[in-house]
Amino acid sequence: MVDLDDIIKAYDVRGVYPDQLDTDLARAVGAAFVRVVGAAGSAIVVGRDMRPSGPELVAAFADGATSQGADVILIGLASTDGLYFASGHRNLPGAMFTASHNPAQYNGIKLCRPGAAPVGQETGLREIKAMIREGVPAYDGPRGSVREESMTAAYAAFLRSLVDLDAMRPLKVVVDAGNGMGGYTVPVVLGDLPLEIVPLYFELDGTFPNHEANPIDPENLRDLQAAVLAHGADLGLAFDGDADRCFVVDERGAIVNPSTLTSLIAVRELAKHPGATVIHNLITSAAVPAIVREHGGTPVRTRVGHSFIKQTMAETGAVFGGEHSGHFYFRDFWRADSGMLAALHTLSALGSAPAGTTLSSMLAPYERSVMSGEINSRVDDARARVEAVRAAFADRTTTDELDGVTFQGDGWWFNLRSSNTEPLLRLNVEAASPEAVQRLVDEVLAIVRG
Repeated sequence: MVDLDDIIKAYDVRGVYPDQLDTDLARAVGAAFVRVVGAAGSAIVVGRDMRPSGPELVAAFADGATSQGADVILIGLASTDGLYFASGHRNLPGAMFTASHNPAQYNGIKLCRPGAAPVGQETGLREIKAMIREGVPAYDGPRGSVREESMTAAYAAFLRSLVDLDAMRPLKVVVDAGNGMGGYTVPVVLGDLPLEIVPLYFELDGTFPNHEANPIDPENLRDLQAAVLAHGADLGLAFDGDADRCFVVDERGAIVNPSTLTSLIAVRELAKHPGATVIHNLITSAAVPAIVREHGGTPVRTRVGHSFIKQTMAETGAVFGGEHSGHFYFRDFWRADSGMLAALHTLSALGSAPAGTTLSSMLAPYERSVMSGEINSRVDDARARVEAVRAAFADRTTTDELDGVTFQGDGWWFNLRSSNTEPLLRLNVEAASPEAVQRLVDEVLAIVRG
């Protein structure tokens, strides 16, 4: 039997199909989910990405859910933020079948409560796992029904209602969908805007024949960078497999740091909601909280991970939140993350700027330092390595332990965090210059890697 601890993760269910995640498990998850969220006698919404195993797994999940008395609304092909829209719009629990950026052999299930509220270990996944292990109890009421209902057009209209797109000038935009769900949603959301869209890999193909649909890896952005330059485009957009993350490339082919995009969107949201709170995780640039304060907002720092961002947004009423990984969260979107909404903000900002404004010049005020990006090291004893780094930097830094250990020096900082799922230490560094970043990276990695 599959070890459920290996596939029911901190935030979702994810595993290799069919060795780990098969129809029997999908059916059991559907049944347990309905019981945990109390959906018997009500309904849930279910969407899927383009992975070949999706239809079979969705059918099994729906069978399990209806056996527990819930009606199932199948919204069909969708991005993950499209499923969040369906959950928020209908105020129903939801399930999205996707393995996001993972390779083709994987599939998974992201679950949410009504209003797109996340389901993680502390908010339902642990109960679902225990119920599956013990055997999901039989339901003694009437079986639920299944019906299909597309919500793609409503999703597109809602996103566009959240961003001012009326004054946009024409732009040329290269979009790399990575054979993922961006190829399905981009034509619907952006199709009739004053944009000349150059599509890359819009064909839905869960085997990812061109490159991994994981834009956080710079290697997967090379085709987009080359196409932006070749077409003389104003910018490029890249989405991950389930299109809930967005990365941006400027007109020079340079990758825009997600912290820079966080600052841009924060300023736009603060213009609409003066004095509001903006969330940023602890490995975003130090420029983000500074810029939020400069524009009258209140920055709040959180741990890395969407559950912490969403929880803190709910507690503070924050209008917006950004992460280094390309996830952007919006209060007006049920505090859920939407790569497409981040893309619309970027397009609106550039499209409404004076003629001749380039993306790089528009973003320059938000780029105030240099970041290393996340560097992973496989280690046998993460705690011992962190303590060795702490000893080496003891007389040069202050530290905090909100998430891993953050070391703060004069004009620089770095963070060391252990992976939740692998024997890895993750290093992020920020300093005033590329040379200063490289010196810190070299010094820390010499200790971490021995």
